[in-house]
Amino acid sequence: MASRDTPVLIVEDDPFTRLFQVILDPAVAPARVAAFSEFFSHDLPDFAGWCSDLRKKLGALCPGTVRLAANPDEFAAGIPGAAIAVVESFPIGERELAAADRLRAVQKFGTITTGIDLEACKQRGIPVLTLRRRANIACAEHALGMMLALSRKICETDGLISVEQLRAAGYEPRIFDRRHTSGSNWARVTGLRTLYGKQLGIVGLGEIGRELALRAAACGMRIAYTQRRRAENAVEERYAARYCPLDELLAESDVVSLHLPGGPATRGIIDRGALGRIKPGALLINISRPELIEREALLDALSAGRLGGFALDTPYEAPGRADDPLSCFRNVIVTPHIAAQPRFNALADFEEMLLNLSRILAAPLGICRT
Repeated sequence: MASRDTPVLIVEDDPFTRLFQVILDPAVAPARVAAFSEFFSHDLPDFAGWCSDLRKKLGALCPGTVRLAANPDEFAAGIPGAAIAVVESFPIGERELAAADRLRAVQKFGTITTGIDLEACKQRGIPVLTLRRRANIACAEHALGMMLALSRKICETDGLISVEQLRAAGYEPRIFDRRHTSGSNWARVTGLRTLYGKQLGIVGLGEIGRELALRAAACGMRIAYTQRRRAENAVEERYAARYCPLDELLAESDVVSLHLPGGPATRGIIDRGALGRIKPGALLINISRPELIEREALLDALSAGRLGGFALDTPYEAPGRADDPLSCFRNVIVTPHIAAQPRFNALADFEEMLLNLSRILAAPLGICRT
């Protein structure tokens, strides 16, 4: 049981939000601390030292008691007595706020506050903090990098600089008559494309989808999106994004990028029928969950030449297999679940959140200092 002077945090349970417990709560299980030390070790060998340095900056926030909630009902039951509430997808509305007798701040683990009753929080003097997650930015960069690599055939042509190498790869290199023309693409690589002027179809205009939209727009792409609920006008205007149904998006987009959570509702959303409706030659990007796409249908679409290219960040098995059939296609890129990296993205996110929350607790009641 937390003492009256020890702040309590009620936190939506997530593999990353468990870091609140590791950093703040002395009662955390040693096995969890060891697991996170291992998780960060390849980028941050001294995780314990990083935690120690951060704790010194957190004032009354540390030590704290962290309650992890696995579902919205657990969250609502755990909010009485909590000074801080942290959510990623759980709602904070009248039910939660009515029970929040000591709440000083709400921290959204992201930027989209749709599930939070902002007006009710404002009326109670409870600030709502948001975080533009660096990991989401990294994922968007990874998706854009995959789009560029497939469009420019960077992976296909990497290292093919001699006539012999190019011929072995199936190309027919010949030097042009330089008395009359430039020497550009003497390798005669066909099928190169630009992103400029093309349509990007984003399936799921959430945190990562919005970050990708900003970057694709900078490349001169037109943005279309689809999701279960249409976004507000202000969001569409902010990201210059046009809403359309999934079938229309698939048929008209030159690049389709998936940004959906896993689970029964999204499993196989890109099935054999969807792959049959996709624009011939389109690029398909998936940095979300592999099970969003039916595997056998995907392999058939690639074999038939229906797709111009495919990129996947998380293989269908983890670890993947060296004989994965996707590796047989030259126009396929598969990376080993690295889109959100490096780990410093998450570390910086948590340092930012905790420092902001510590300032809230340090302020006199009724004063919001963010």
